[in-house]
Amino acid sequence: MDSPRARPPRSDSSPADEPDHLQELHRSGRLSAEYPLVRHLLAEVSGPELTRAGRLLSLLEPDEVLREHPGTPTTKVAITGHGTLSALRPALTAELARHGLLMRPFLGDFDSYVFDLGDLSSELYASDPDLVLCVLDPMVVFDEVPAPWRPADLGRVLDEKIRLVEQLAARFASRGRGTLVLNTMPLLRRFTAQLIDHRARARLGVLWREANARLLCLPGEHPSVCTVDLDPLLAEGIAASDARMSLYAKAHLSAGVLAAYAREVGHLARQIAGMTKKVLALDLDGTLWGGVLGEDGVTGIEVAGSYRGEAFTAFQRVVKQIGAQGVLLAAVSKNDPEPVREALRDHPQLQLREEDFVQVVANWRPKHQNLADLAATLGLGVDSLVFADDSPYECGLVRHELPAVAVVALDDEPSRHITRLLDDGWFDVRELTDEDRVRPVRYREEVVRQSFLDTFDSLEDYLRELAVRVRLAPATAAEVARVAQLTLRTNQFNLTTERLQVSDVDGRRQEPGSLVLAIHAADRFGENGLVGAVFLRRDGVVAHIDNFLLSCRVFSRGIEQACLASVLRWARDTGARAAVGRYRATARNGVVKDFYRRNGFRSVADDGTTVTFHHDLERIAGPPEHVTLTTDLAGATP
Repeated sequence: MDSPRARPPRSDSSPADEPDHLQELHRSGRLSAEYPLVRHLLAEVSGPELTRAGRLLSLLEPDEVLREHPGTPTTKVAITGHGTLSALRPALTAELARHGLLMRPFLGDFDSYVFDLGDLSSELYASDPDLVLCVLDPMVVFDEVPAPWRPADLGRVLDEKIRLVEQLAARFASRGRGTLVLNTMPLLRRFTAQLIDHRARARLGVLWREANARLLCLPGEHPSVCTVDLDPLLAEGIAASDARMSLYAKAHLSAGVLAAYAREVGHLARQIAGMTKKVLALDLDGTLWGGVLGEDGVTGIEVAGSYRGEAFTAFQRVVKQIGAQGVLLAAVSKNDPEPVREALRDHPQLQLREEDFVQVVANWRPKHQNLADLAATLGLGVDSLVFADDSPYECGLVRHELPAVAVVALDDEPSRHITRLLDDGWFDVRELTDEDRVRPVRYREEVVRQSFLDTFDSLEDYLRELAVRVRLAPATAAEVARVAQLTLRTNQFNLTTERLQVSDVDGRRQEPGSLVLAIHAADRFGENGLVGAVFLRRDGVVAHIDNFLLSCRVFSRGIEQACLASVLRWARDTGARAAVGRYRATARNGVVKDFYRRNGFRSVADDGTTVTFHHDLERIAGPPEHVTLTTDLAGATP
């Protein structure tokens, strides 16, 4: 839970009050000192109010905030492009702040994107950004179309520009760090209408969409590239461009488009920082169905068959879609448990059934207590939860008592539920893995394991009967995406919390002297899948464990000790005389601060944030007796 200093405003405050509070902090000079509060103050702020908040926050010096709060997650963002992009900085600052991130910006010169991305010695690369935003607009193309022009003329320019962007993306990928964000370019009517021939207009549309399709395909060629599709944002009614600002200020994308784009980038920044959510916890009455189950009965709740009922059905289908992609679904309702089970089991028109949820909690306890217990049962932190409810009281109470939980405030109009749930992309990932799709099954099995544990008098007896099986082997190309995902999503058993993208992991695999090991686990209840990774590096006769991480679902079963013992033996057998590991403290990984010390290492350095441990490889403990370990390290070379 956040410190008391970072506690959000009282649950009876309204969103309209929050910008005033931010302004007050700015005027009093306390905005840096109270920066952890900003996330809560902006939770429900949008539109012009969020833009104004971004302007205030842009005045902050990141170093000043970090002096006050050294642990503040910081994202370095470089912005470059063709047109004027000054409106993007405050929008991005506010969007990242909404997610508890501090932005350290670099803004390239006007129309400098070719130099910025093409020259690896440019100031942009020197700023060592986590995210590079190359903002493309229609004038990238139309500034170079001759007058008069035909579709064929535009097609030639389009092809040249897209080939240039493809080359710049490849150049960026060769750098081996960070994420390059591109975007599709909107086709404006003020250009299509210049062609009075409808057939020519259609040809122009084909050429433009083919060019955008090439931009959308680039992430498939370069894992370090992400393309934001602007079409869905424009379909919501946002004007793509302001002709006056485009002509006079060379700001070729409207402030509205840049704000919507900034929101999408905020979701990506949150994911890169390892802050993707894992669980969607839903209220039932007024959220998944209309009416009050305790009063209306199972047959009386609103599902299909009416305007509102159809809205609830549509919302359920979206929730089911999200759950099918690895998000854990849970129900948290103030109801008696039996009617809830009956409704989920027997109501003929419900899209969601009890088996779609990893847990259904129906009782009369305060919801924040149920959410805390839910997180503990799943072995997750409360910051992994998203809570959706139509009650302002319940939403406010959860925000106040569990500030780390993301709250989706619904209301009594169910047609808005879908938009409100999806607005913040809480569960967005760069790439869906096979492990994601089976995650709900894994967690339901985990609940069974917990019940199994309760039947034993000792943990040792439980582990013996659990029959843990572990396989440790070099990560394959097909496993790279999952390993990268583990570095982004694992917070507790993560010795350094180094966040890696797919390209980073693949680079480690192929780098001479480095080795990335994948940890697979299973037991009597089934497969756990790829649950951890070890990053190794050899420097002469010293084996460095650059990171060791394990899913919270499976630690404390002896898997970590078995894998570490195997790694140490491999190091000794391949000529190493010592092993070095590091622990970098974070707010979430305190559970492993003594991991190396408990396994034969001794501390040799401590700079206040990182402790370095040393093992002489003379006495290496064997794996726990209850773990069956299989390794495939014979061909692995340091």
